[in-house]
Amino acid sequence: MAGRGTVKPHSGFDANQDAEVLYKAMKGLGTDEDAILQLLTARSNGQRQQIKAAYKTLYGKDLVDDLKGELGGKFEMLIVGLMTPPILYDVTSLRNAIKGAGTDEKVLIEILASRTANEVKEIISAYKQEYDNDLEEDVTGDTGGHFKRMLVILLQASRQQGIQEGNVQSDAQALFAAGEQKFGTDEDQFITILGNRSAAHLRRVFAEYMKLSGYEIEESIQRETSGNLRDVLLAVVKCARGVPAYFAESLYYAMKGAGTDDQTLIRIMVSRSEVDMLDIRAEFRRMFPTSLHNMIKNDTSGDYRKALLLLCGGDDA
Repeated sequence: MAGRGTVKPHSGFDANQDAEVLYKAMKGLGTDEDAILQLLTARSNGQRQQIKAAYKTLYGKDLVDDLKGELGGKFEMLIVGLMTPPILYDVTSLRNAIKGAGTDEKVLIEILASRTANEVKEIISAYKQEYDNDLEEDVTGDTGGHFKRMLVILLQASRQQGIQEGNVQSDAQALFAAGEQKFGTDEDQFITILGNRSAAHLRRVFAEYMKLSGYEIEESIQRETSGNLRDVLLAVVKCARGVPAYFAESLYYAMKGAGTDDQTLIRIMVSRSEVDMLDIRAEFRRMFPTSLHNMIKNDTSGDYRKALLLLCGGDDA
């Protein structure tokens, strides 16, 4: 996937020079938001961390604190997100999802279903370091039932590798028997198979399942399960089929209809800008009657819109 992001390291990078530009943009009366967003969206996260260090050395101040003091609202959330190291960004998103009033299951599902096994392991250890708490304990203390079981499996980050030829058929049959074929649903089968097999293996299982049942696995999950369990199983299925398409769909529904789910929009644009934004854009254009660029343009405004469009990196008319 390397090199599928829209944000790349800036060549001829000079951390001190960038720190100075940001300092001047915030010094005195009024803030030059444009200078801030143009610079930060054109640097990689690694470079932003170097700018933060240079800023501290030059001015004895914390860059993120200064940015928070000068900016506000959604634009501030976006810029602070860009200034946060990726794993830490996931960790803070998870923490806020668990520790707020009520649990934001959507965030737990999105992050745990879409990250690689290595990323999940890094998230767990960074969470421990940051909050001196066990992520799994925090998640299980805040969720219940089959949904909790599925999240615990995803937190083990121990999916099998490759395709187990001998199990493709039997997995498809087990899913069919656990859902469409029986009265009531055997959720455990869905959880075990969808939680533990590799993406490549699952894609084969889904094809077999279709032959057996005449349904796409998504249709069966919609019918056979409900609530958070349904949402997490669907997210896992979609990520197995293709992570960029999963994010394209999430972005579309974050903006479709009245009102915008800005938190989801910001989280995905920030966290995927250096990973697979080009693929997300291509999937978006394939799946929906408009481009990601166009939808952001029509759905947001001001500096917030400008920064998001720079992260999007271009239109696919």
